Order: sequence, then structure tokens, then C-alpha cells
Amino acid sequence: MADLQVDLDTTTEAGDLDRPAAPTPETPPISDVFEPAPARETATAPGSRSESAAEELLPRPEPSVPDPLRRARALLAAHPVADGYSGLPWALRGLPWYDLELGDNAVDADVPRLRSGGVGAQFWSVHVPDSVTGDRVLGATLEQLDRAKHAVRSHSEGLRLAASASEVADARHCGRIAALLGPARAEAIGDSLAALRALHALGLCSLTLSGTSWAGPEGLSPFGEEVVRELNRLGVLAELSGASDATARRALAVSRAPVLFARSGARALRDTPANLPDDLLTALGAAKGLCLVPLAAGQTGSSIREVADHLDHVRRLAGPESVGLSGMYDTPDAHPDGLGDVSHYPYLIAELIERGWPDADLARLTWGNVQRVLRGADFAARAARERRRQQAAL
Repeated sequence: MADLQVDLDTTTEAGDLDRPAAPTPETPPISDVFEPAPARETATAPGSRSESAAEELLPRPEPSVPDPLRRARALLAAHPVADGYSGLPWALRGLPWYDLELGDNAVDADVPRLRSGGVGAQFWSVHVPDSVTGDRVLGATLEQLDRAKHAVRSHSEGLRLAASASEVADARHCGRIAALLGPARAEAIGDSLAALRALHALGLCSLTLSGTSWAGPEGLSPFGEEVVRELNRLGVLAELSGASDATARRALAVSRAPVLFARSGARALRDTPANLPDDLLTALGAAKGLCLVPLAAGQTGSSIREVADHLDHVRRLAGPESVGLSGMYDTPDAHPDGLGDVSHYPYLIAELIERGWPDADLARLTWGNVQRVLRGADFAARAARERRRQQAAL
């Protein structure tokens, strides 16, 4: 019901901040409005200098069609960005003090800039660096989860934890920005489904299936397939960025819930391992998964236009229901020019508007597709619980 309520009665906090301040009732000096009139001319025929001067003094009407940036801000007020990847928890680790609600230049994403950029939700990655290995990965992941929760609790006027589509919608309806915890590295669970269940109980929403003995270059092992089934039972998203093509294809086949690529562009446009080949993008669209295109110069280029090229490519192959945005803010990745922090999302949306994207596809890109995938994970979990209940009754 929360989803329906939000669709029918949308909040406008993000949009309110984008609107220009109302004009003051004070009348400005005449010299500020009109230029000095030229000397009186005796001739007043059409085209004379006096007529031209008079026309220049008349106020010019505003254009009837809003410019792309204004349209972008209006669209984001109704359909804010659900940002697929933020490294904020790790960025906060080295700060002795911070205030996300007032604003903090030590990070790329504080609450004022999130609102200015039209962001309504973010996935807060609890990844730990590759230099952390072995048994230390689980402990470091737990620290990340604890740090993220503390940050949200300390800034409850602007942020709210969420773990499902309905909780994300509730946060938005209350004027808060939803923070979803995940993805985490698969190494954090080792070879233990119990560890996975414990992380889920702590709020984990997504797990990256790569870098383990059961999710490697050769694909998923039998235990890896059981991990995917357990993710479905829990309602945790299987995240596949950086996974081998073999792992990604097997996960698409095994999972009953939509899978997620949290930071992958198009390999046809930029040949990096984290980007997806065309055939895998097509398969992802057929499986109703989601590819979140990263705003990372190394993967999608150094300009807004190059990022838009990747979005066009993914939309064409996977379909408009399978493409989204991943800011990659507060990570070591360099960002394209013009997209230096989260407040710049409207400029990317304006570029897509100029390319002719319809509003319906833009609404899916920014908000609707992430909500659809979260709902799909929730439905799969409910179906799995129902099957278990029926089996127990036999």
C-alpha cells in the first residue's frame, strides 16, 4: 500500500528545494528595471529608432516550453534517483567528525546535496577493500554495517534505513532519503549460509557473488547455487558486478528473483571487465534483472555524453525496465566532468531529455526499476516461505 500511496500522493521535499525562491514584494528601483530612454525622435513610423527602443523596454515573455534542466528537476521531484552504489560508510571511517544534515565537504553525498540532486534512495555499499582477506572480511563487514546504521541514526531528520520496496517508499513519503545496506562481498559469508542469514538479520540487502571458491571464473558451484536460493528465500538481492560471465549466466538461470548489476556499463562502448557484453545485457533484460550504469570515468567515460551513451545502449538491448543509475560517489573512482557529486544528477537527466527519452522511461530509470527489483525480491521471499510452510504441513 505504501507504493500505491506514494504514487498517488507524492512528497515534494526534493522538488521544493529545487524551486527558485519566491520574489519579494518590494518594488525594485526603476533604474534596475528600465534602461534610460533614448532622446525623443520626431519620426515614429514603424521600424524607427524610437519604436525599437520602446520594444526593448517591454518585458519579454518566458518561453512556453521549459528547458531540459528545468524539466529534469521537475521529473526528479516526482521520481527521484534511487542510486545503486555509494561508498559512504567506508568514506566516513576516516573522519573524526561529520554532519551529513548540515553538509560536509569531506564526502560527495550529504543530505543537502542529495536533495539538490533529486536523490530519494541510495544503496550504501559495505564492501571492504580487497586488501582485507580471509576471516577479517566478516569482521570488517560487520563494522561497516554498524557504521552505516550509526550514521543514519545520527541524521534521522534526513535519512532512514530501509530494506524493502515498501520501506523505501515509506521513507520517501516521510520526507527522508532511504539508505539500503549493501552490497557486501561474498567472502564475508565464507562457506556458511548461517553467516548469510545473520548478515540479513542485521539489514543486509545485497550480496556480490564473486571472488570466492563457489563463485569464480568457472561459474557457480553447487554450493554457490544454494547461496542464490538462500538469497531468494531471504529477499536479499544477488549482485553480480565483477562476477565472471559464467557466474552471471548461471545466477540468471537459478535465481527466482531479479538479479542486480550494481555498477556495470556496456562493454561494447568501453572494454573493461566490469562492463557487460551485449548478449549478457540481452539475457538480463529477458530475465527482468537490472543493470545500474556507473558514473565512473574508467567504466563509462569522462563526460556526461559518454555516460548517456552507455544508458542508451543498455536501454536499447536490455529494455527500459532494466536500466538504472549508480553514482559511485564516495569511492576512489574518478567521475565524469559535470558529475562531481550527487547534486549533479539533473544535468545527466537533462542530457537524456535532449536525446528524446520519454518521461515514462526516465521515471523507470531513476526510481521505478529499483523499486520493481526490490518488490521482486520480496515476492520471491514470500513465495519461498509459503513453499516451506506447505512442505512442513505434509
